[in-house]
Amino acid sequence: MSVLKHKLKVALIQFAGGTPDKTANLKRAGTFVARAMKEQPGTELVVLPECFNSVYAVDQFRRNAEVIKDDSPSVRFLSDLAREHKITLVGGSIPELEPSTDCVFNTCLVFDSAGNIIARHRKMHLFDVDIPNGITFRESDTLTGGSETTTVGAPFGSFGVGICYDIRFPELAMISARRGAFAMVYPSAFNTITGPLHWHMLAKARSIDNEIYTILCSPARVPGSGYQAYGHSLVVDPQGTVIAEAGEGEEIVYAELDPDAIAKVRRGIPVTTQRRFDVYKDVSLDAK
Repeated sequence: MSVLKHKLKVALIQFAGGTPDKTANLKRAGTFVARAMKEQPGTELVVLPECFNSVYAVDQFRRNAEVIKDDSPSVRFLSDLAREHKITLVGGSIPELEPSTDCVFNTCLVFDSAGNIIARHRKMHLFDVDIPNGITFRESDTLTGGSETTTVGAPFGSFGVGICYDIRFPELAMISARRGAFAMVYPSAFNTITGPLHWHMLAKARSIDNEIYTILCSPARVPGSGYQAYGHSLVVDPQGTVIAEAGEGEEIVYAELDPDAIAKVRRGIPVTTQRRFDVYKDVSLDAK
């Protein structure tokens, strides 16, 4: 039986959120999702970008953080959006405050078609980089990294979730793929330095490694803003081919995922049955 139960229509919402006005960001996201559902009825999986509801900046994460509860603005909005359109919604990511520890996380919430939270992924690998003549950014100055991998069960099959920098660590995709996922979904905000370097390459690598789909959803680029997102939201098939891609501006990316594409690649190059766990460890066995 295929890991993807049927052909699946997906929509990636690449829009210019991330402004200081959280209410406006949420409203704009809702407008784009409504447009996607009008243009492509039957879409079942919708993905929003990383930190879509507020400014992506180290000194702003705590200020914009919300406790994950039913009446938090972004949680209520995402729940209502999923229920209204009867979709599985990967809610990009939002800054999350954990009251018991006072820690702030970069968190992706996934909702089912009834508006229930079915998964919470806290970005595990924090974006602490210093590229000469490029960019210096330290998420760990404000954020705490999550400590659990995330594989989500949905009516059409299971998929894994990571956030942006998580894609550089192949273990997350390996774990989800070996647990039966048909795709990895990464709300992401690569910048104009790291994007041209590795955006496409990493997405293709995660697909080829595991013979699954890889989905990256970025904010649109906003000239003059403090953090310049790369854009280029995309879908890569199990063979490593980009089958849908945005440009830099606001755009909705549509794609149809086909279970036969997964089966065909796995029949031709059967890495899923040829791994040597007698030689090296299966990283999925002890993962949280």
